[in-house]
Amino acid sequence: MVENAIRRGATRRELMQMMLAGGMATAAGAAVFGRATEAVAQTPVSGGNLRAAGWSSSTADTLDPAKASLSTDYVRCCAFYNRLTFIDKAGVAQMELAESFDTKDAKVWTIKLRKDVTFHNGKTLSSADVVYSLKRHLDPAVGSKVNSIAKQITEVKPVDALTVEVTLASPNADLPTILGTHHFMIIAEGATDFSKANGTGAFTCQTFEPGVRSVGVRNKNYWKSQKAHLESFEFFAIPDDPARVNALLSGDIQLAGSINPRSIRLVESQPGVVLSKTTSGNYTNLNMRLDMAPGDKAGFVEGVKHLLNREQIQKSALRGLAEIANDQPVPPSHPYFNAELKPKAFDPEKAKSLFQKAGVLGQAIPVVASDAASSSVDMAVVLQQAGANIGMNFDVKKVPSDGYWSNYWLKAPVHFGNINPRPTPDILFSLLYATSAPWNESQYKSEKFDRMLVEARGLLDQGKRKQIYGEMQAMIANEAGTAIPVWISNVDALSSKLRGLEANPLGGMMGYAFAEYVWLAA
Repeated sequence: MVENAIRRGATRRELMQMMLAGGMATAAGAAVFGRATEAVAQTPVSGGNLRAAGWSSSTADTLDPAKASLSTDYVRCCAFYNRLTFIDKAGVAQMELAESFDTKDAKVWTIKLRKDVTFHNGKTLSSADVVYSLKRHLDPAVGSKVNSIAKQITEVKPVDALTVEVTLASPNADLPTILGTHHFMIIAEGATDFSKANGTGAFTCQTFEPGVRSVGVRNKNYWKSQKAHLESFEFFAIPDDPARVNALLSGDIQLAGSINPRSIRLVESQPGVVLSKTTSGNYTNLNMRLDMAPGDKAGFVEGVKHLLNREQIQKSALRGLAEIANDQPVPPSHPYFNAELKPKAFDPEKAKSLFQKAGVLGQAIPVVASDAASSSVDMAVVLQQAGANIGMNFDVKKVPSDGYWSNYWLKAPVHFGNINPRPTPDILFSLLYATSAPWNESQYKSEKFDRMLVEARGLLDQGKRKQIYGEMQAMIANEAGTAIPVWISNVDALSSKLRGLEANPLGGMMGYAFAEYVWLAA
């Protein structure tokens, strides 16, 4: 009764009078009122048009899930398509388009699909769509960002209209989790035109302007019993952090993704705005290519790792919104995290000795940073200041966000990256550290590492698997040219009227899948 009255717009005074008339004591009435108000606040409301802003985009933005690489791509793909599985807030793969994954040996998998799922153009989902979607990742001409991961698939075939059999080169117990990541969205058989999205997702694509914006409209024929709450959502990027925050404070947007720690105090002081904080494995890393000078000089990379003042980066650059890391990409929250690896000590004298050994002390070393890689400019300045104290000249080159990922990332000899969380070590290592990894940021190459990656992938013995992954993390920390000083707490800022946003191990903004699940309170 009280909840219904709140929904009708009754005032607090009217509600208290109603409860007192029913013989309820003032204290009890206040408690009931509080619980009822909270219940109403957590009850999804249908309708409303959400405007949200991320921090990265480019003219290379795409609706092709296989080629997605930025947060804006992931947001669109999550809204317009579905995956076979969905990774929940606990990191567990839940069934989505698939009804079940079955295997006896982790090598041959039988996947049963849901019935009566339709694409936006009315086509019914079938096994042929799944076969086509997975095989695209194996075609070099497609340019899939997860080709190196998909290569373990040796055969995909339909068993019947709603059953698919997937055979792997070697056992991989993580397959249901892998297929729950953003690139493995299911598209319609034969799809080649991605100027619009034809998916099975909660929203249909009304507008897509690469590097500008996208608009999704609620899919009234969505196969899930719970349709999207929002009538529509518009998503675009505002790379400049202050501008993104100001857009939220002025009411132009209701969600500002991944705001800089420098903006936290300003946002916290404003009425009608709340913060969503998660630490799920996101990091900004300094990449020193091992095949280019100065990264190819023995001692340079190790020197930089000892010159990074991790505590200062945590406390000053990131305002405490981070956990100190030791150059390993697997976060402490993960069950395979190697807790024996301790952060490298801040040791300027040791760093100086290593730079002398490398023959680079006193040289000007360009370090490319950008707001596109969260907090990289602040991190670069911390390194620059520490270097100045020992006669090491790090020349910080701040470049625009626009074009950073295509012009500098993976290319400049010393530059920053920003890696979103991944649900398994296998995915992290396959994407970033294997010899054939598409995003091998420091060009780390180790035949031993590659062999261990394949071995651990298929093990059902979790103890042995953890041992191998632990050793691989140590190899990365000590041999690769990637310095990971901290794991960054992602902070999304949002209007207090925006409800339903939860943490997700795939990243901020609910693992980029927020559009389907959030709602706007009245």
